[in-house]
Amino acid sequence: MIDDFLQHWPLYCSIPIVAALIGWTTKLVAVEMLFRPLEFIGIRPWFGWQGVVPKAAPRMATVAVDLMFTRLIDPRELLSRIDVTELTTTLREPLDEAIAHMVHELMMRYEPRIWVTMPEFARTAMIARVQRDAPALIDDIANDLRVNLEHVMDLRAIAIDTLVNDKALLVKLVRDIGTNELRFIVRSGLLFGTVLGFVQMITWAFTHSPMLMPLFGGITGLSTDWLALQMIFRPVNRRWILGIVPWQGLFHKRREEVCNDYGNLIATEILTPARMLEAILDGERADRLAAILSRRMSEFIDAQSAPARPLVTLVAGDTIAALKRDMVPEMLTYIRGAAAGFEEQAMRTLDLRNLVVEKTRNLTDLEYEGLLRPAFKQDEWKLVAIGGILGFLVGELQVHLLLS
Repeated sequence: MIDDFLQHWPLYCSIPIVAALIGWTTKLVAVEMLFRPLEFIGIRPWFGWQGVVPKAAPRMATVAVDLMFTRLIDPRELLSRIDVTELTTTLREPLDEAIAHMVHELMMRYEPRIWVTMPEFARTAMIARVQRDAPALIDDIANDLRVNLEHVMDLRAIAIDTLVNDKALLVKLVRDIGTNELRFIVRSGLLFGTVLGFVQMITWAFTHSPMLMPLFGGITGLSTDWLALQMIFRPVNRRWILGIVPWQGLFHKRREEVCNDYGNLIATEILTPARMLEAILDGERADRLAAILSRRMSEFIDAQSAPARPLVTLVAGDTIAALKRDMVPEMLTYIRGAAAGFEEQAMRTLDLRNLVVEKTRNLTDLEYEGLLRPAFKQDEWKLVAIGGILGFLVGELQVHLLLS
């Protein structure tokens, strides 16, 4: 046996090296197969592949969002963070400009003769009156939204639709939250593969069995994939291995960092003010918002014309009716156009990132694990099996090299 080793030492030394490469390669392939490709490639239903995460997008999105809205985000609490008085004060200048422009445009559209012949001071006074009363109108609308929030906007559906329709975003969510853990899976293949490779080398020296290499290759792929996945989540709390080496599941060890990353992703990628506004204005419940705005605008216009109602009714009765009908579309058009300029202010006001970070810290260990575990749990057997198959094939190639 010693003579054989000395004669073929390069081949013997290659065994742990190849085993390490098997471990590293199978981990890298397994991790990439979690996320790629985004869409199915091949011949359905059996010949082909779609990344585990994109394929399970509806299930994963539902699990993630259920956790998000049962433990982290209360839509009413989120809306209650909006201080209308502070908001209108901060946006006073652009709001006044928008009101002046809107009043001018509407009057020129419906009553151009009256508007043109009206003295400048009268036009200014009319605009000033609307500007003065607009904050109260906005406050009334905000209160209506708080009371009727579920009827106007479904934040849960927004989040699920966002993740299901944008599989790349779902992949980004899992990748960013588990970036260190995924890197560990790949790197662990080198360590585990090398250790098993030395065992494999010694066993080959005793047996020279042709079945040894593919068998060890399969075992290396299977065991290292399984062990790496377990080491991400177990143990939950720090334990001592042999009383010497401290160990804690990597995902639990990084809890503070994960909480910050998760809060940032939710606030900047999923439940952004732009997405929420789009759902309110153009979602399936947009008609309910329009009904609220129509009622409030009608009351507002009546209040503005109250001081001279008999004269207004006589001279511009049809115009008032048209204004009530068309004011809501005008208002929605303005909101859509001005939304981008208000997004930064909305982000600061809602402060969704810090809200999510704070509540994620308070999750139970099992709930916290649910931020990443669904990406692996249901289909992790496939990843382990793929590691075993790839390891077996590479081991078969290795035995041919040793016997050639």
